[in-house]
Amino acid sequence: MGISIWQILIIAVVVILLFGRGKISDLMGDVAKGIKSFKKGMAEDDTADAPKTIDHKNSETASSVNAEDQTKAS
Repeated sequence: MGISIWQILIIAVVVILLFGRGKISDLMGDVAKGIKSFKKGMAEDDTADAPKTIDHKNSETASSVNAEDQTKAS
């Protein structure tokens, strides 16, 4: 009592007659755009969760950089 190939073909023909080929392809295009948008949103969400770090210079490095800047300015 399974679904035979003929039943699937009849259902496919009825769906194509009701919606037409253009509507079905438009619908699939909209589904593809939705999936792309969803993936893009998920990728943006992953980058937003990444921790942001700030590079701090230690006092020795900062003072040597300042001394080099003053030497170049003279």
